[in-house]
Formats: sequence, C-alpha cells, structure tokens
Amino acid sequence: MPPTGIEPVHPPPEGGALSPELRGLMSMSRLSAGAVILRNCQNERMSSIAYFATGCFWGAERRFWQMDGVTETSVGYMGGTRANPSYEQVCTGVTGHAEMVAVTFDESQVSYQRLLEEFWVMHDPTSLNQQGGDIGTQYRSAIYTTTPEQYVTAVNSRNTYQNVLTPQGLDEIVTEIKSAEGIEYFLAEEYHQKYLAKNPNGYDCHSSTGVAYPSAGINV
Repeated sequence: MPPTGIEPVHPPPEGGALSPELRGLMSMSRLSAGAVILRNCQNERMSSIAYFATGCFWGAERRFWQMDGVTETSVGYMGGTRANPSYEQVCTGVTGHAEMVAVTFDESQVSYQRLLEEFWVMHDPTSLNQQGGDIGTQYRSAIYTTTPEQYVTAVNSRNTYQNVLTPQGLDEIVTEIKSAEGIEYFLAEEYHQKYLAKNPNGYDCHSSTGVAYPSAGINV
C-alpha cells in the first residue's frame, strides 16, 4: 500500500490491552456518532405538526404563517368520510370534512401552547358549525392532535379559555378535540394554498369572541 502520511492504528491481539491512543480514538468515534444521533433526534423533536380548523381556512392559514417559529403551512380537508374530496364536495357538507390548516412549527421557537392561544382568539369556538356568515359542518372548530402531549395541552387550554369566557356570559366552547391518528389529511387544491398571499385583499371571514386569552397562559 502506498504511504498516505497517516499511520494506521491496529487493534491489539485478542486479550491484549488497548493503548491510550487507541482508547482515545475509539472514544472520539463513539462520541461523534452519539452526537450525530442526538442532533438528529433533537431536530426531529423540534419540528412538529399541528392541525387546526377555525372556519374558512384562508384567513386562518395567514394568521399562522405570520407567527415566528412557524416554518410551513398548508390547507386541506380532514375528518370526513370520503377520500380525496374536492372543495365543491366538502362545501356540500356530505363528506363530513372540516377545512383544516396544517401547521409545521419549530418547537425551539414557538410552543404548541402558543399556537393554541392564537387559535382560540382567531375565531369563535362557541359557535357550532358556523363562523360569521360561513355556515356548515365544514366550518366547525376543531383541533386534531398528533401526540398525547398535544391532546392534554389542547384540552387544558380549552378549559383555561372557557374560564374567562363564562364570566363574560358566553356559551360553552364546542371545539372538537381529538387525536389525528388514523385521520388522513387531504391537501386542498393549489389555488387555496397561501390564498391571501396571492390575494391580499381576499375574503377573510373570522369572527371572534372578543375575549383575549389570559396572559398568564402565554408561553412563547
């Protein structure tokens, strides 16, 4: 073998002791591999997805994409009975889907709790199957959770918000909160994606309760 300028390191014979140099090299290799694995796991943990329905998905998507820490958004249909539904089919109500926003976010920049706080105040969660003039099951308020931790956080945030709505004389929250497991997300047609980026003055119907989420719950 031609010289490479690097002296090869040979393991000792069976039963022999490792030299200090070899022990150091092997330790460095294990540490490097462990660091790569840890870094990959951390990256996977930091990037999460959440699903929210607040009525018409155009305005909701814009509210979410404007948040720091949100890395991607899309709109689609979820929670119905027909595969690959069209917008026209969903609008009839026969498919049972909700207009949904899929939010990908960096957990090191924004928490799921913070997304929920935005969710509660961007629409009226006490209004059943209706937001303003938009009426139908496709406009229902819903949260589909992707982890058990998300589910617990969503329920707790609902209870927190209800505690400030009730003294104001508002009705019970009717938001559907359920696991997304086994529920397929169908991407909506391209013209719906980032609709208000393409049409800044486009339709954005979002009513609200007018009640802020309690500041004590803010968790950036």
